[in-house]
Amino acid sequence: MLSKKTKYGIKALVHLARQEERMPVQISTISKSENISQKFLESILLTLRKNGMLGSKKGKGGGYYLLKDPNEIPMTTVMRLLEGPIAMVPCVSLNFYEKCSDCPDEASCAVNKIMLKVRDNTLEIFRNTTLADLSNTDVTL
Repeated sequence: MLSKKTKYGIKALVHLARQEERMPVQISTISKSENISQKFLESILLTLRKNGMLGSKKGKGGGYYLLKDPNEIPMTTVMRLLEGPIAMVPCVSLNFYEKCSDCPDEASCAVNKIMLKVRDNTLEIFRNTTLADLSNTDVTL
């Protein structure tokens, strides 16, 4: 299940992507518009800023803004920053692989086989969806 952190992070990014000329937006504005706790949103936006997705400006007219064009932000990047591994089990993760301690043979493991399919299909969707795709439609998250 998608965490609230990731859900709210996507909602905030879409809000920022819809801004004209990438003007900074105050946390309170995003919080009210997207119905997200301001304190929780601060933490999410800080994570995105520290990982190079957002910039911030202090003072009058300050707030957060996208550092890249929404077309250049694939959902794989957003998901990995906020959610962590995309794979549901560590033995099929591309970036966070770990052998399962309870599995003697991945090649014959039924869970591994189905989770590989889930991972591949999920990655296909995330790789082919950008922030622009979400911000250019009237999608409600």
